[in-house]
Amino acid sequence: MAASPQMQEIIDQLTPDPDAPVEAPTVQGIRDMMSNVLLRPAEFSDVTVIPVSAAGVAAEWLVHKDADPDKRLAYVHGGGYVAGDINGYRTFASDLSQTAGVAVLNIDYRLAPEHTGSAAFDDALAAYGWMLENGPNGAGAPTHCFMGGDSAGGGLALATMMGARDAGLPVPTAGILLSPWADMLASGESFQSNAATDPMVQKGALEWMSSLFLPQEDDLKDPRWSPLYGNFDGLPPLLIQVSAIETLLDDANGIAERARAAGVDVTFEAYPDVVHVWQTLGRDIPESSKGIDRICDYIREKC
Repeated sequence: MAASPQMQEIIDQLTPDPDAPVEAPTVQGIRDMMSNVLLRPAEFSDVTVIPVSAAGVAAEWLVHKDADPDKRLAYVHGGGYVAGDINGYRTFASDLSQTAGVAVLNIDYRLAPEHTGSAAFDDALAAYGWMLENGPNGAGAPTHCFMGGDSAGGGLALATMMGARDAGLPVPTAGILLSPWADMLASGESFQSNAATDPMVQKGALEWMSSLFLPQEDDLKDPRWSPLYGNFDGLPPLLIQVSAIETLLDDANGIAERARAAGVDVTFEAYPDVVHVWQTLGRDIPESSKGIDRICDYIREKC
């Protein structure tokens, strides 16, 4: 199936000019790129934004007027641990709240290079634990809760679920992992086989970002940032969405294989002819709309 004209336009915009000089990436360049791609005017007038401190972590609730405040989704954004913020993900989180009928906790975890090592994991775990005791209307436990994220946030969401289990906290009702980056070793064969078809994520860029995130050369297999090597026992059901033509395909495949081996219920969906984390690009792109609807269907099925 060929990409829609709208998706093809995105692919063309992101594909580098082979004749242009290759420039070294910069943190500000990555941050600007994410803002330009993701930051869109608010599209959901019936969604309330509630800034909160989630156990000391900056965050905000996005709650559609028809959403159930006791059904909650903690969401951690992508950006290679160096970029992305809750401003850029507000429209996406609002869509999830409206369509799935849940309150979304949009988490603004600390980024590298300003903060390194376990900072992102510590923030995500603290915010998740806070969500188990607090909702948009104040203190109180959820009836259902979910943990989700995309790209680096997908790996972080998985690591957070493992961390919650190890800390004796209730695991979520289910987890949602979108094109997860879960292996700091970048060992997947798809980094080579899909290098020519992925206009966004290349092995060299991930190695550069991981060097900012782990400047002291910490153990690259530590499950706090490489949950592919973690313990999958006792995790909740997982929805994994990934592009069939992206370099992170084998990170997603590896998670699915290890989770299933541990007895975890896995729903794995590989989509053709889409870019990395296409779900966040907005409803005007048919593939994005389909991906969002599928995520929300999955959440509703679990409630």
